[in-house]
Amino acid sequence: MLPLYPIGIIGVVIPRYTRPELDAVWTEQARMESWRRVEVAACEELPSLLGEGKGPTAAELDAIRGATFTVEAVGERERVTDHDLAAFVDVLSGSAGEAGRWIHFGLTSSDVLDTALALQLRAAGEVIVPGARALVHALANRAREQVDTMCVGRTHGVHAEPTTFGVKLAGFAFEAHRNALRLERAFGQAAVGAVSGAVGTYAATSPRFERRVLERLGLAREDISTQVVARDRHGELLCAIALAGAGIERLATEIRHLQRTEVREAQEPFKAGQKGSSAMPHKRNPIKSEQLSGLARVLRGNAQAALENVSLWHERDISHSSVERVILPDSTILIDHMQRSATALVQGLVVDEGRMLENIESTHGALYSQRVLLALVEGGMTRDDAYRIAQELAQRAWDEGTHLRDLLAADKRTATLDLDAIFDPAHFTRWAREIVGRLDEIA
Repeated sequence: MLPLYPIGIIGVVIPRYTRPELDAVWTEQARMESWRRVEVAACEELPSLLGEGKGPTAAELDAIRGATFTVEAVGERERVTDHDLAAFVDVLSGSAGEAGRWIHFGLTSSDVLDTALALQLRAAGEVIVPGARALVHALANRAREQVDTMCVGRTHGVHAEPTTFGVKLAGFAFEAHRNALRLERAFGQAAVGAVSGAVGTYAATSPRFERRVLERLGLAREDISTQVVARDRHGELLCAIALAGAGIERLATEIRHLQRTEVREAQEPFKAGQKGSSAMPHKRNPIKSEQLSGLARVLRGNAQAALENVSLWHERDISHSSVERVILPDSTILIDHMQRSATALVQGLVVDEGRMLENIESTHGALYSQRVLLALVEGGMTRDDAYRIAQELAQRAWDEGTHLRDLLAADKRTATLDLDAIFDPAHFTRWAREIVGRLDEIA
């Protein structure tokens, strides 16, 4: 039998990505403490279930509340029982003395395991959701700061038309906001418990008993538990986490592209003493962005596993249990790390406004081609003829290194165009402040 973990997380995420707030949620000690809270809450409601004068006395309840366990003792007992929750009940009951007979009265393992898991997920959400909001604010602040910073917009990786870096960041901010809302909803709908007994029929308890126990724990009730809380809830949570990770990966991918030597419009902060390469001292690599891109893959894989967990046999099986011991701690820890890392990355991002302007000019005015097209159409030319002329001259500008404005001025087909108006860069950015101003709705 594999040993229990007396310290550290249940899953497989390495300490490199784990901060104390999330580690504390997923230790074996924390997991069993959540079990204890459920068992105690159930015992406290037994008099309401069994009737006046029945169930544990006040003194027995005090003994139950004061009962203790150690992870090591539970692990030792599990070597005999081969059942972790049963081993825990044995240890806790033994600590309570005679009153221990009331512990786990009328309950089945999933009543405790799933309800306790809801407590852990709620605790994780209390850390992760504020972190998601912090990323929104960081992106919104930088978007406002860079609202007028002109840069080239790219489609397919190719120069398209000018935009502003603030507009670009505002798009990431709104995506981060949607992800924060998804995470908040997903953690909320996963914070449900069940105390319905074997196959969920309340044969040994009652719906009223369940309601009172869950009220003590601050949890909602699963509508139909079948003995376990339905795993579509956990699937929704892991999918929300994976989507949040994908949003961060999109941001990280943008930064990685912008930091390429040939582009060099933005770069990650590079602190004093940092080394980019063990062999090449000149290197400044987008290592944080690359790390975020890689970890997002793990979140997507875990979401897939969570979806596989939805389909259990009949009223329950435990095929989901071993999977969740890995994917729930790992995914919550990783999204917390990714959010904090992305927030710091955005706050410290170095923006090279001069280089952005240089890159706009690198195609010799070709990216003003739509302005030429529309001006020709407004002047009475058919769209197809206008398109062919604009395309021909823009391609020459790019290929020959002659500015498109000069080519237009020399071509009799376009000699009457108002070139000052066509090549006014303010045309592309005149709505930037209004676009970025939409952030006031969310941040």
